[in-house]
Amino acid sequence: MIKVEGLTKRYARTVAVDNISFEVEKGQIVGFLGPNGAGKTTTMRVLTCFLPPTAGTASVAGFDVQEHPIEVKRRIGYLPESPPVYPEMEVTEYLEFTGKLKGIPSADIKKRVDEVLGRCAIGDVRDKLIGKLSKGYRQRVGLAQAIIHNPDVLILDEPTSGLDPKQIIEIRELLKSLAGNHTIILSTHILSEVEHSCERVIIISQGKLVAIDSVANLTNRLRGSESVALEVEAAAGSPNPSDVQVRLEQVAGVRSVVMKDSKDGRLTFEVESLQGRQIRADLARSVVNAGWNLSELRPVGLSLEDVFLQLTAAEKKGEAPAESEAAKQ
Repeated sequence: MIKVEGLTKRYARTVAVDNISFEVEKGQIVGFLGPNGAGKTTTMRVLTCFLPPTAGTASVAGFDVQEHPIEVKRRIGYLPESPPVYPEMEVTEYLEFTGKLKGIPSADIKKRVDEVLGRCAIGDVRDKLIGKLSKGYRQRVGLAQAIIHNPDVLILDEPTSGLDPKQIIEIRELLKSLAGNHTIILSTHILSEVEHSCERVIIISQGKLVAIDSVANLTNRLRGSESVALEVEAAAGSPNPSDVQVRLEQVAGVRSVVMKDSKDGRLTFEVESLQGRQIRADLARSVVNAGWNLSELRPVGLSLEDVFLQLTAAEKKGEAPAESEAAKQ
């Protein structure tokens, strides 16, 4: 649905985007991440035909952004970081106006406006001037104009900016409901949003592609070892913390054991394996054989924030970050 090959964008002596390539399949929600100034917004502006590339190609729904910009614009919905709203217009008036601009037949305009008012939870302000709305409501009006023509592709730059936690959850559910029928690229600084909403992540730093993969694969790739949280309780009385720690450390393949909590006779440890070793089964067996109850045993992954910081730090230092399988293809 979206294909970028060797995309480069220069401003005089500044290289904003440096020879990046990636593909996004139909129906996917992809998180687009990078530090400020990494080139995210520039890439989005090229994909939406606001800016021409200096080199390379980009296509959306099979149409090249330079050769067929009108066809591309018909197939995308775009929400920039600052919503493109007119403060002197009422919400319904504005959505009718944008619907007509995007080619919706006059007979269908009212139906589509009513649909997006409901989906974006802005029906209660439909007759209010946009200039008198809160930032969160203006953001949702901007999202409504992006989806009013039911586009194949949605390109969203910070769509939850200015929203309260309840509104963020509503937008998250809306994006999930759009997946499958729509391809979505989501740029955000709220990393938890990517973990909740996105199937894949594209990370760029200093204009260069750093990684393309799922959050889980990126986590496993960077850690290179297994880390698990383990909770133990005694069948009668509390086990001695040092005894439990020593026993866990004796399991083959264990690199380190750190006690995290002790409460109501329950001891919680985080155990990390040696490179390439799987230790969960042996840990469980060791605890049970000692006569203790195993209350919990679950994998602990790096957070997306950890992944993001490690990859972008490596790029700034000039190191070559480990390349994901998706990025190699």
